[in-house]
Amino acid sequence: MKWNRIPLGPLETNAYILSHSDGTCLIFDPGSEGEKLIRSIEQQGWEPLAILLTHAHFDHIGAINDLLIRWKLPIYLHEKEKAWLSTPSLNGSAYFIGEKVQVAHEPHCLQNETTLTIGSFALEVLETPGHSPGSVSYYCPEIEAVFSGDVLFAGSIGRTDLLGGNYEELMRSIHECLLVLPEETALLPGHGPETTIGTEMDTNPFLHGF
Repeated sequence: MKWNRIPLGPLETNAYILSHSDGTCLIFDPGSEGEKLIRSIEQQGWEPLAILLTHAHFDHIGAINDLLIRWKLPIYLHEKEKAWLSTPSLNGSAYFIGEKVQVAHEPHCLQNETTLTIGSFALEVLETPGHSPGSVSYYCPEIEAVFSGDVLFAGSIGRTDLLGGNYEELMRSIHECLLVLPEETALLPGHGPETTIGTEMDTNPFLHGF
């Protein structure tokens, strides 16, 4: 397996494509520019199996409708943000951009930490709220990588001043769910460059020496 990072939209939200040698792939956080994302997948000849969301802010879901027109794909996200897909006042698009993002699709709701198996992929779902109430991270032990959304970044942490955000909860998620992963684990955030768990433990000024 291997992953590809594709920054999309004005906020340069990172969509990730996790591909398998059998030609299938998973799509993480398709935030914008659906045609660009579809073109990237088709150029590689990959067959998408599902859309996985770390959370349902508008800049992480904006290309879903384009993808669903091209492929019939299941969507996975935490049950706490199910309503956010179709509600601009919850996903933030009603306030931050000039159009309302609405996804009219019944998702597969994640409720607890579990192992999610889709085709040839096996991912550990980690509940990491704080940036938003239903934020999750997807850990793939096989490639030693975690897709962390907007929980932890290279040199920074997720903001907590949006709907449902909570600083104490965010720090607890980072400390108890992410920093316990092997230090060599690649951290693949929702914005900015990739880093590693060990690097953030050593150098991130927001982690207070954890």
